[in-house]
Amino acid sequence: MKTHVESFTSYLSAEKGLAKNTILAYRSDLKIYSEYLAKNKLDFSKAAHQELTEFLWQQKQSGHKPRSLYRMIETLRQFYRFLVSENIVSRDPAVNLIPPRVSAKLPNMLSIREIESLMAAAGGSSEREARNRAMLELLYSSGLRVSELVGIKIDNVDLNLGLVRVVGKGNKERIVPINKNCRRYIQKYLPLRNSNKRALPGENSLFLTKLGRKMSRVEFWRQLKNYAVKAGIKRDITPHVLRHSFASHLLSGGADLRFVQEMLGHSSISTTQIYTHVDKERLKELHKKFHPRG
Repeated sequence: MKTHVESFTSYLSAEKGLAKNTILAYRSDLKIYSEYLAKNKLDFSKAAHQELTEFLWQQKQSGHKPRSLYRMIETLRQFYRFLVSENIVSRDPAVNLIPPRVSAKLPNMLSIREIESLMAAAGGSSEREARNRAMLELLYSSGLRVSELVGIKIDNVDLNLGLVRVVGKGNKERIVPINKNCRRYIQKYLPLRNSNKRALPGENSLFLTKLGRKMSRVEFWRQLKNYAVKAGIKRDITPHVLRHSFASHLLSGGADLRFVQEMLGHSSISTTQIYTHVDKERLKELHKKFHPRG
């Protein structure tokens, strides 16, 4: 099965253009499935619908949430569809799998005041401090994914026009604007970045570590958490929270849904529409909290 999993993930990358993290999730699901088959002495090529449902039931019993089970079912569907198309198996045991209902999860977001506190906490004039402030400003200014943020190259940024070329999921490119405040902080960071003597020749990532290497998602997340603590934000915060905040604040300010979809790089507007529910849900929460009969 291992050889077929490798072929399958290559297919997902080369032909379907799926993002690296999505492929890693598929690979993880198939590893769990492979271990289940080995434990029960089953052959993936002879597995029937009943074996797949029993596997999924065991995953549910072991504590997997509906969202994880939903993804596992999608993984099995895609995997067996691929095997059938390649004539590796003659029938698809996953075709009639029914995914669990997954409720739409409202995104966590920061208030405008919390955003301002977070930015203020990221002050300072050192290379590290200037880099972190520029990254925070860019993340919130343009609603980027953290993988897009750390992947930006110097020549992707046009500060004169106020535009950034972003490579998103599935290697899809989009052009997003950046505001004057963000441009100002990138301009402050660039001379410090360019004077980093440890940078390897030809390294053109915009954001570098003190060792001159491309900034990682994990390191930025760690820095963000430190600034959140410093800003007095007690809720759990991730880079994606700033992306959610960006979208919600734009819509609250009257931005068109299609514009926000384009900025976020969503392939379907239905993904963007969840942000239209945020303000309504916040109002309901406040009503329930403060109304005497809420």
